[in-house]
Amino acid sequence: MQLSLNRIIPFLLISTLLPFALMGGTAEDATFRMKDRLEQIDSMKASGSVGENVEGFLEVRSALGPRQTSMIEAENADRLIVYKEVSKKTKQPVESVGQQRALRIAEIARSGVWLEKPGGEWYQKP
Repeated sequence: MQLSLNRIIPFLLISTLLPFALMGGTAEDATFRMKDRLEQIDSMKASGSVGENVEGFLEVRSALGPRQTSMIEAENADRLIVYKEVSKKTKQPVESVGQQRALRIAEIARSGVWLEKPGGEWYQKP
């Protein structure tokens, strides 16, 4: 049985865009997704392929595969959702919320995690 392009294209379009449509939502939703991917994110940070920048977001430090890159993008999108919610509640700029979170992340980061200094220099936490 041969499927026509008229049936395949909508299926491909929906299956490609559905994950992006499901993203967003509340800070609670974002936090749940962040917890769900925490183990993989920690693994990438431990390997040094990803670091924490001064804005409170993950930054790619070496080549990643498409799946890992997508995960980093999703993590940063969810962090932004959370930062915006905190910003609304505290009446602080979103950027300040992210920077404050970056300081906290640096405090609790495991030894060996790459962190960015305010001047842009990267270092491994001792």
